[in-house]
Amino acid sequence: MPLPELDAAHTRHLSKRDRERLLKQLREAGQQFLSDRFGAVDDILRPLIKKHPQVPDLHELYGLTLYRLGRWNQAVARLQTFTDMTGSIDQLPVMADCYRALGNSEEVRRLWDELRLAGPEAAIITEGRIVMAGTLADTGDLAGGIRLLEQGPIRPKRARDYHLRLWYALSDLYEKAGDYQRARRGFERIQKIEAGYADVEDRLASLS
Repeated sequence: MPLPELDAAHTRHLSKRDRERLLKQLREAGQQFLSDRFGAVDDILRPLIKKHPQVPDLHELYGLTLYRLGRWNQAVARLQTFTDMTGSIDQLPVMADCYRALGNSEEVRRLWDELRLAGPEAAIITEGRIVMAGTLADTGDLAGGIRLLEQGPIRPKRARDYHLRLWYALSDLYEKAGDYQRARRGFERIQKIEAGYADVEDRLASLS
């Protein structure tokens, strides 16, 4: 996640001094977020949002922080505010994952349908695909989850981080479905690209 910026359209009412102070605080929160110090981000952003509720950047970062803290309902509320204020669909996969954690598969599907129709960049729609496939698996439709992931970019010319997450999710579902050969091949593929990725080494050991 890049360090946040402030859109001038949302800070016109602020003096130059107040805007610079807000940007400094927002960037400090961003640094804390990147360092996984989510409690510190909470401490910074909670009072800022009360003072500057019209700034969507605050709602976005706070929503992502609440997501990382496992406070699903609060995270959805903040990210929905960000989405409503900006029209952005970038955080729909995160919102869908919150609803998945809450066991609300209908909302996950609604957000996945919205994401598909919007046609966002590959990284964002792949994240949504992973969440939807996981939700299908959660509800007992392993085959449907596998099909959905197989329809994603599983053979890119150049592997990026979201491709690795897609391969991991697909390999995980293969293993759950009892297709250990495909699961092993998928985890091996990830290991070749990025040794030490997540728990891939342990997953391969369990499949050997």
